Amino acid sequence: MSINRKRIGRAFDQQAGEYDRHTSVQKRVVNRLVTLVKNHVEITPAEVLDIGCGTGRLLSSLNGQYPQARLYGLDLAYNMVCHAREHLSSGALLVNGDAEQLPFKNGAFGLVVSSSTLQWLENLDVFFRQCHRVMKDDGLLCIAFFGGQSLHELQECYSDAAQLRSSSSGAYEGRLHRFMELADVRKVLERIDFKSVLIMSEFETDYYPGVPELLRSIKRIGAGSSAQESMPGGLGWRGILNETSRLYHQRYGTDGMIPVTYEVFYIIAKSRTTI
Repeated sequence: MSINRKRIGRAFDQQAGEYDRHTSVQKRVVNRLVTLVKNHVEITPAEVLDIGCGTGRLLSSLNGQYPQARLYGLDLAYNMVCHAREHLSSGALLVNGDAEQLPFKNGAFGLVVSSSTLQWLENLDVFFRQCHRVMKDDGLLCIAFFGGQSLHELQECYSDAAQLRSSSSGAYEGRLHRFMELADVRKVLERIDFKSVLIMSEFETDYYPGVPELLRSIKRIGAGSSAQESMPGGLGWRGILNETSRLYHQRYGTDGMIPVTYEVFYIIAKSRTTI
């Protein structure tokens, strides 16, 4: 599935005001990432960059941890940058920009972070090379993003429902975002000249009354727009959603709720000292 970055940017831009109300998993991931940063930073960073800063939650936490550091944030969605401005001190520099084309000079940052962003990128090679470029010698990269097993219950039930309810199920395959597998992420990182790389995979679970509530939550944070715009709808689509809901509750439902699993990749990498 091709990732429509412009459409993603517009969706997150439109939902920026709702984002913090519907991101319980993302908030837990931020808290975990802040702990990892604290455990792995050896030298207090003077400059910190958050790529995909959203509403500024991660930068705000790091500001409390490193109050003397200069904060920089970048996000593809302009309104996310505006909301981040409300949560951060006036000294933070916030930029509306692209994670694959970082508008910063070489060797600018002692700490580069990112949370719940990389799953929306199509070229991780470019992203990690850009991170490596803007990091200081022996700088630290701390990243968290959603991986291949995320939403696996929904993926499975939706795929089976499409097969059962539609003779042209292939037309509906692009409806759900496909997350990168851990093996693919490892291959990308092997091509980047980091001094050291640590990769961890952990799981988070949320619960919803049903599939409609889950899909609304995804849409309300702007995360439901990675697919191509020209997707079929109508009665066929509604029938597949109803069948997805039935299968989900049948296979995974407990006490009237359905579980939603997220796989989270955490990457800790150190840049190589120039000799």
